[in-house]
Amino acid sequence: MATTTTRPMTPLDLLKFNPCNLDHLTETYNIAFYLDYFTKWPGLCKVLENESGQIEAYILGKLEASPFPPPVEPYDPALKLYQKKFPNYLPWHAHITCLTVAPSARRLGHATKLSEALEQVGDEQDAWFVDLFVRVENEAAIKLYKKMGYSIYRRITDYYNDGSDAFDMRKPLKRDKQRKTVRPNGENIKVDPSEVW
Repeated sequence: MATTTTRPMTPLDLLKFNPCNLDHLTETYNIAFYLDYFTKWPGLCKVLENESGQIEAYILGKLEASPFPPPVEPYDPALKLYQKKFPNYLPWHAHITCLTVAPSARRLGHATKLSEALEQVGDEQDAWFVDLFVRVENEAAIKLYKKMGYSIYRRITDYYNDGSDAFDMRKPLKRDKQRKTVRPNGENIKVDPSEVW
């Protein structure tokens, strides 16, 4: 099996990552979007590069919280107040914006390796969970994420430009020992994109 190296993603990689973006289910962004991530979260943007220098996979991640303080301090997702009045409040968490693997490099553990690197940073930064959005029709990705410990938290209707819905999937981190930030049957809880910032 060929050796791969994990390294920080750089602006020059934008000229080399096209094989990863060939999948029609992979979201692509404008250059300014990628550069914003490199500036704000350089340690959470990584590539897996093979011995020939080809990018086989990459991840864009960030650490964030809702743009307003918790309505009740300290934050506790088990409080009925949060469940009833503020169900969409987002505490400090890690977010996978994009995780993609070139078709020729799938089933080699690349997605797991990159997501675990982001989860580790989330734990180091005392985040509650890691979340990501995935198209509801992307069954292969949903199956992979479930295998990696993610569960569906909610369904965001009409999330993508083409009208497709997204699942918001979460994996609790070490801070959430009691798994308060996840719930069963999330696929049945629908929210509008305006409720998700």
